[in-house]
Amino acid sequence: MSQNPYDSPIEKSTSQPAVRNYDSAHDAYWKKSLNIVYVVLGIWAFISLGCGILFRDFLDAWHVGHAPLGFWMAQQGAIIGFLILLFVYMLSMNVLDRRHGFGEDDAS
Repeated sequence: MSQNPYDSPIEKSTSQPAVRNYDSAHDAYWKKSLNIVYVVLGIWAFISLGCGILFRDFLDAWHVGHAPLGFWMAQQGAIIGFLILLFVYMLSMNVLDRRHGFGEDDAS
C-alpha cells in the first residue's frame, strides 16, 4: 500500500470548524476600523456622486462665486471634500490605534 506524499501525518479533524485565533480586542479593533472605512466611503460617495451628479439640479439654486453649486461640487467641491475625508480618516484611525495600543508611541 503506497502512501500519498501530500497527505499530512497530522490527523485531520473534519468535525470541528477552524478556530479563529483572534481575541476580542483585535475583533473590536477591526470592527471599529471597518466602521470608520464604511462611514468615510459613504460620505465620499455622497459628495462625489450625490452632490456632483444626483442632486446637481437642486444645488444649482445656490452659487459659489459665479458658478452654480452643483457644477462647483462636481469640479472643485468633490476634490476638496476628498482631501478633508483623508484628513478625518487619518485622525480617526490614529485615535483608534492609540486606544487599542497600536499607536506609534506604543511600539516596543
